[in-house]
Amino acid sequence: MEQVYATRSELLARRARIRLAVQGGELLKERRGALIKEFDRLGASVLRSMDLLDREVAGAGQLLGLAIADDGREPFDSAAFAAEDGVEVTIHTRSVAGVHIVEIEKGEVGRARTSRGYSLVATSARIDAVAERFESVLDRLLDVAALELSVRRLADEIARTTRRMNALEHVVVPRLEAEQARISLVLEERELEDRVRLRRMRSRGRRAGARS
Repeated sequence: MEQVYATRSELLARRARIRLAVQGGELLKERRGALIKEFDRLGASVLRSMDLLDREVAGAGQLLGLAIADDGREPFDSAAFAAEDGVEVTIHTRSVAGVHIVEIEKGEVGRARTSRGYSLVATSARIDAVAERFESVLDRLLDVAALELSVRRLADEIARTTRRMNALEHVVVPRLEAEQARISLVLEERELEDRVRLRRMRSRGRRAGARS
């Protein structure tokens, strides 16, 4: 525990630290408010996007299952191997109250039938339909990934900021105020003792003068 010296300078120092702590708490509240606002906005988007993604994944999986049941697995394995290709992705960030929000700029995920790499003669229309559905899934998945990462970062920072706010409000400021009160009390007691001592000295002086 920090040793507290009952001096005027220490009293002024405590008052200054209390002001700084209160100001810091207000700044943290403002920052937390901005973070929560962005969290609410992105949180609503990510929930909608994840719900749509779940539906699209389920639909694409069902379509793939039906197509494999009709054509067998081998044509799809072969087409998937031939169609392997990357998607150009550029990641940007913007700052919201010091938190980096991720935004993804991606190239075209959906491809034309002639651009998927497999032979159109050797494949059925069902393979094209499956490829198109899974390209749509990938497109939405990239959007959801950026949203979810940003929401997680915001949630972590909101929790961290809240802890700091609570520490200032419930620990730091009360401790400083208690120290200020103790210092004030000691200084007041000293001042009272000095007044009593001074009165005694004056009284003794008057009595000594009267005797002389």
